[in-house]
Amino acid sequence: MQKSLSLAVEEGGGDDSKYDEDGHIKRTGNVFTASAHIITSIIGSGVLSLAWAIAQLGSVAGPVAMVAFAVITLYTSLLLADCYRSPDGKRNYTYMDAVRTHLGGMKFKLCGLAQYATLIGLSIGYAITTALSLQAIARTNCYHFHGRGTANCIPSKRNFILMFGAVQVLLSQIPNFHQLTFISVVAAIMSFAYSSIGLGLSAAQIASGVEVKMGVTGVPVGANHSIKDKMFSTFSALGNIALAFAFSFVLIEIQDTLRSSPREKRMMKQATSVGILVASFFYLLCGILGYLAFGNDAPGNLLTDDHGFYEPFWVVDLANVCIIVHLVGAYQVFSQPFFALVESWSRARWMESQFITEVHTVHIPFAGDWSFSPFRLAWRTAYVVFTIVVALIFPFFNAILGLLGSIAFWPLTIYFPIEMYISQAKIPRLSFTWIWLQILSLSCFVVSVIAAVGSVRDLIDSVMHFKPFE
Repeated sequence: MQKSLSLAVEEGGGDDSKYDEDGHIKRTGNVFTASAHIITSIIGSGVLSLAWAIAQLGSVAGPVAMVAFAVITLYTSLLLADCYRSPDGKRNYTYMDAVRTHLGGMKFKLCGLAQYATLIGLSIGYAITTALSLQAIARTNCYHFHGRGTANCIPSKRNFILMFGAVQVLLSQIPNFHQLTFISVVAAIMSFAYSSIGLGLSAAQIASGVEVKMGVTGVPVGANHSIKDKMFSTFSALGNIALAFAFSFVLIEIQDTLRSSPREKRMMKQATSVGILVASFFYLLCGILGYLAFGNDAPGNLLTDDHGFYEPFWVVDLANVCIIVHLVGAYQVFSQPFFALVESWSRARWMESQFITEVHTVHIPFAGDWSFSPFRLAWRTAYVVFTIVVALIFPFFNAILGLLGSIAFWPLTIYFPIEMYISQAKIPRLSFTWIWLQILSLSCFVVSVIAAVGSVRDLIDSVMHFKPFE
C-alpha cells in the first residue's frame, strides 16, 4: 500500500479527528512529554565534566556561573516559546521557520547555517562520546580483574563507534519527532540514572575522608600550570557550562509536538521551566559534589576518564550503560530536525518523484503498522554513515564540537530568540526593555568569543596528536 506524504498533508486524510487545523497528524504531546524531550536535550554526559569546570573556575565562581547560565537560558527560552506562532496565528514548525517569519532575509540563512552545523556536530560528538563510555566499561572491568594501569586495558574506540552507527541506522527510520516520545522518556530516565550514580560515587568518596586540594580560585598557577594555561582553562570551563544549557535550537520542534489547545504556549513554558530547573539542579549537585570528591584534580569526565571513578566496577559499568542509552536517544532528538529539513526540501524540489514522496505501510508483528519510505531509508542511512566516518577519522572531534558549539551558543540561544521576541512583541527601539535585552545579548556574545578562544587551543592540542582511524 502506497501513499504520498505530501498528499496526506494537503488532504487532511478526510478524517478531522486525526489531523490538526494545518493538515498535520494530530499532535498529542503534553507538559510531561515536552519536559522529557527538553531534559534529554539538555542533560548529556557533559554533566559529568562540570566538576572539572568548577575546578578551573573555583569553588565560588563555578557554581555562580552555572546558576547564571541557567537563568539566562530559561529567560531566552521563554521568549522563544512566544515565537512559535506567527502574527497571523500560523504555526512555525521549526526554529528556522520562526526566524524566517519574524526576522527573514540574511538572518534566516545565518540561523540555518548555525543551527544545522551544530546539529551535525552534535551527532558526530555523540558517536565519539558513546564510544568513550563503551571503552570505559571495558577498561573498568579490565582494571578490576588485572589491576589498574594495565597497558592492554584500553581498547580502541573504532569498533565501538561502528556499533553505535549500526544502531543509529535502524533508529533513524523513526519517521519524525512526534514518534520519539518513548525514546526521549527512556533517555531522560537514563540521564537521571547516571547523574545519580555520579552523585552517589562522589558522596561516597567525600565520606571516605580522602584529602583533596581545593581553592576559591580553583586550580592554582604553579610550575605545571602557567598563567596562560589558567586563562585558557578558565575560558574552556565557561564554554562548557554555557553550552551545557544549550537546547534552544530544538525548542520550536519540541513545541510543535504539543497538542493544540489555548494552553499551547503556556504548556511549553511550563515544560521549559521544569526541564531547565531539573537540569540545573543535577548540574549543580554533580558539579559541586564532584569537585568536593576530587578537588582541583577533578577529571574531565567522572565516569569515563582514566583518573575518575573505576570502583565499584559494576556501578561504574551501570552508569556508562545509562550514558550509552541516553546518547543513543539524544542522537535522534538532535538529528530529526535536520532529517525533516532535507526531506521537506526534497519533496518540494522533486514532488513528482515517487522515490521521494511515496510512503509504504509495513506491518511489523507486535509493533503494529509502520510507515516506510525508500528515500528516508537511503538518505538517513547515508547521513549516519557520514557522521560515523567523520568520527572515525577525527576521534578528537569533540574539540571541534566545542569550537562549533561556542560559536553557535550566542546566535541560537541568545541572539535570535531575543531579536524574534523584540519583533513579535513590537518592543520600541531604545526603550528600557530593548536596552536590557541588547546588554544581555552583548554580554553573552563576549562569553561565546571567550569560549571559542579556549576551544581553539584545545583543538590545536588535539591536532598535535592526530592519528586518523586510531
